[in-house]
Amino acid sequence: MCLGVPGKVIEVRGDTATVDFWGVRRQVRLDVVDEPVAPGDYILNHVGYAIRRIPTGDIEATLALYEELLTRAEAENDLMAADVRGEIQGTGND
Repeated sequence: MCLGVPGKVIEVRGDTATVDFWGVRRQVRLDVVDEPVAPGDYILNHVGYAIRRIPTGDIEATLALYEELLTRAEAENDLMAADVRGEIQGTGND
């Protein structure tokens, strides 16, 4: 299964952004994102690429959904939660 993971853009330098994913900062490519992003925006990341800027009105619900997923009691055995954690830990370089 492949999931996109939401993160907050901290800094933009050309086609790369520093993005915060629940305290983990990673470099994310902006080559394929659907519209320009700026610090403070939220993006949906997939394997090191921002694939979508999350509309402001969708951020709260999107983050709540992922928070629920990541904090499930059975999350260690949950394949979706494991995929999200892997995406957060494996995206780009610090």
